[in-house]
Amino acid sequence: MPFGLFTETLILLSLAFTGEIYGTQLEREFRACVMELEEEVVAQGVSRETARSTLDDVRYQPRVIELDRRQPEFTEDFGTYLERRVTPERVTRGRELLSEHRELLEEISAEFEVAPQYLVALWGMETNFGTFFGRMPVIDSLATLACDERRSDFFTGQLVAAVQIIEEDAISRERMEGSWAGAMGHVQFMPTVFLDYAVDHDGDGRRDLWESLPDAMASAANFLRGIGWEPGYRWGREVRLPADFPFHEAGLDETRSLKEWRELGITRTDGVPVPSLDLEASLLLPAGHRGPAFLVYENFRVIMRWNPSQHYALAVGHLADRIAGAGGLAQSPPDDLPRLSRDQVIQLQEKLEAKGYSVGPIDGIPGPKTRRALRAYQRANGLVADGIPDRAVLEMLRISTG
Repeated sequence: MPFGLFTETLILLSLAFTGEIYGTQLEREFRACVMELEEEVVAQGVSRETARSTLDDVRYQPRVIELDRRQPEFTEDFGTYLERRVTPERVTRGRELLSEHRELLEEISAEFEVAPQYLVALWGMETNFGTFFGRMPVIDSLATLACDERRSDFFTGQLVAAVQIIEEDAISRERMEGSWAGAMGHVQFMPTVFLDYAVDHDGDGRRDLWESLPDAMASAANFLRGIGWEPGYRWGREVRLPADFPFHEAGLDETRSLKEWRELGITRTDGVPVPSLDLEASLLLPAGHRGPAFLVYENFRVIMRWNPSQHYALAVGHLADRIAGAGGLAQSPPDDLPRLSRDQVIQLQEKLEAKGYSVGPIDGIPGPKTRRALRAYQRANGLVADGIPDRAVLEMLRISTG
């Protein structure tokens, strides 16, 4: 399905042609890919008429590929990411909407057992409470990504689902606008998520995530429950660590019971020891040992199934707490950590791998395996093993931050 280096060439051409692909071999290759996509859509049960009318005038979107290569969840440091998303204005507006829609949200909470503040927080994170759904034509975006080699199979499936949604008459092709990656509506569902979890809560016979807030909020709750949300539990909490804490014990892949974390001297931010419970938790240090520390539970991992970014899940959890009345962080992230480009992260991964530390895919994304490898390298070299690429470890690995 993908046409390989063709996509990278198109990005360069777009600078000269402002996104247009003229009658060239490149255009013919993209049209050939779209024809293959049409056959796949029909093979999945969509009528030929719907498939053809939906895909006939599809257009390649170079901007989509550019955005795919620099997602903020993986390129911004935690302090910057949080500051831009959990703003005083968003907290205030979230509290207002929680109060305004309390009856609806409590009704949905009673049915799906997801607390209202999490639904409002996700709504705020995804579309700033419905004020911006995205303006990219979803079919164009998905076809562009399906014809790109990086994640062709995934986006082919999303394109098929999007055409199925159009055939369901949930929305017209012309009104199906969303994010660059094809996410849609108040809570930015990908098309396959829509098909599996969208619900008609207002009873009008349509699953409408664009115009119906009841449908959108109930669908978000249904999705969270469907991917493992544990009723009655929170996402996690900010904590304080003792001065002699063994930082190499941190990481999403390291779990202990709250009782065990308590024995290691971890307290709540007010100094009270964390509860002596068997509840499993992981310790995260998203900004290193000088920044805030968080114990996160299973519901944090559920939020990451919505969006596989620790920064995103921490922001959702913190915003939900703030909307429910909590204050800001007890420990602010440091503002002097180097911000790495994707190429610099790739250098980091390559150098760690060369030294015998397995980082997983060398993809420029500092995921859990990369952080675990970095912690091991830091520990072996007498550095604070917090898994954060600070200037000391970058200098040791000879990665320039200039």
